[in-house]
Amino acid sequence: MIAAIDAGLTDKSGRKVTLRGVDDENWRSVADIVPRDDQRDWVAESAARYLLLSLREGLWHSLAVYAGDGVVGHIMHAYDEDDGCNWIGGMLIDATEQNTGVGRAALLTLIGYLQELPDAPAVRLSVHEENTGARKLYASAGFVDVEKDEDGDWTCELPAAPAGDEA
Repeated sequence: MIAAIDAGLTDKSGRKVTLRGVDDENWRSVADIVPRDDQRDWVAESAARYLLLSLREGLWHSLAVYAGDGVVGHIMHAYDEDDGCNWIGGMLIDATEQNTGVGRAALLTLIGYLQELPDAPAVRLSVHEENTGARKLYASAGFVDVEKDEDGDWTCELPAAPAGDEA
């Protein structure tokens, strides 16, 4: 299990945002995370679905998003052997924690972690074209559109840093 991932980022109120492995102590709190009603067309109704994907499929790795000492979200990552990229998925910040800067801090923390892995490839994610809030967040983190599928989901990519570059 991944130890706490701490990039030193905080939300707008100054709470430290960290990512931690999902374990016996926090899984129920993670499973109970729910989006706003207007986001349910694009994300699961609760983080429980993402936890099951991680548990049953063995590809995705779920992480609990903490703000201070409390669980406020879920995010997961996987390596895709077919395209050679790390993928971010299942990002879900609880409805009560939206617009606090937690989502941005969680995203940037996971990106930093993935980019520090040996021979770090590009990072990808997918987002529906109508999910304008998420698209704006991802673009501000440096993701660019790569291709759109027939359902309106964009694959977006944060290119790998050239060898020898230090961020």
